Amino acid sequence: MGKVNERLLVRGNEAVAMAAIDAGCLLYFGYPITPQNEIPEYLSRHLRQVGGEFIQAESEIASINMLLGAAATGTRVMTSSSSPGISLMQEGISYMAGSELPAVIVNMSRSGPGLGGIAPSQGDYFQATRGGGHGDYRTIALAPSSVQEIYDLTILAFELADRYRTPVLILGDALIGQMKEPLTKKGKRETKELPKDWALTGAKGREPNLLKSLYLKDGELTEHNWKLFEKYQEIKEKEILVETANLKDAELVVVAFGSMARIARTAAEEGRNKGMRLGFIRPITVFPFPDKAIFDASKRAKKFFAVELNTGQMVDDVRLSVAGDSKVYFYGRPPGSIPSPEEILEEIEKVY
Repeated sequence: MGKVNERLLVRGNEAVAMAAIDAGCLLYFGYPITPQNEIPEYLSRHLRQVGGEFIQAESEIASINMLLGAAATGTRVMTSSSSPGISLMQEGISYMAGSELPAVIVNMSRSGPGLGGIAPSQGDYFQATRGGGHGDYRTIALAPSSVQEIYDLTILAFELADRYRTPVLILGDALIGQMKEPLTKKGKRETKELPKDWALTGAKGREPNLLKSLYLKDGELTEHNWKLFEKYQEIKEKEILVETANLKDAELVVVAFGSMARIARTAAEEGRNKGMRLGFIRPITVFPFPDKAIFDASKRAKKFFAVELNTGQMVDDVRLSVAGDSKVYFYGRPPGSIPSPEEILEEIEKVY
């Protein structure tokens, strides 16, 4: 399984699988779909070596429902898929959120809508940040931009899932999943897991636990939904992760997440080298969104430039976050090709 702090050259998908094992994940359920197949491939070889089990389900719908049942035992569990497969899982994710079950769900996004193609896309942003399924719920959504970060954030995802008893989504894409980069693998973490007295582990010697998302008594569902709301508010207050650069003198701030942030950051750096006062903000948690960081930046910078590999989704959150006298511009690219830093900078120069 590799030595602690071993330096490796791996794909992003492999880094996810390694992190899951190092985080103590023991059960994986999934169904193959490009471009995330290296995740189940790796876990099918290695999970049993640490006392876990790998099951290839008959569909994505089966995968998420197996995940729901396994999560109810208090075991650390994970599934992974890509855009159309994650769509099939939405009902199960809603049930898990309603039942307050912790799990990690990985989406290596591909082009859509429909089957689309296997090229990278950020078209699943709305789905990831607005819950995705039916009901008034949210999932924590983490958006890595490197192989090292996807390893680190996968470990964090398991910790957050347990802390808040909620599904946590890793929002990657085909580019992050397939690229190879150096990774410092930290080895199995000796983290102290939180007590799980809510789990279904047999009721010998205690009152039975009940995990459900169906509430039919008068006022019962209202109370439950306010409880979930308060949990999401706590997550907003405590768990925001964001990267910022050069905001003190910025006149225009570039905002991007995930794989596109790598390219947009380079464009912003090249612009500064030309004398442009460009800042940079990268949401790492896309839910909760770093609205305060953007609002604070908008007290000085009055122009924001959102860059996405879609036709415009995160830009809505940027517009909601800035001060009222700020202008928000957008540059998007539908799936199928990836813009260069030079192309992005050329668009920035038009509105700077």
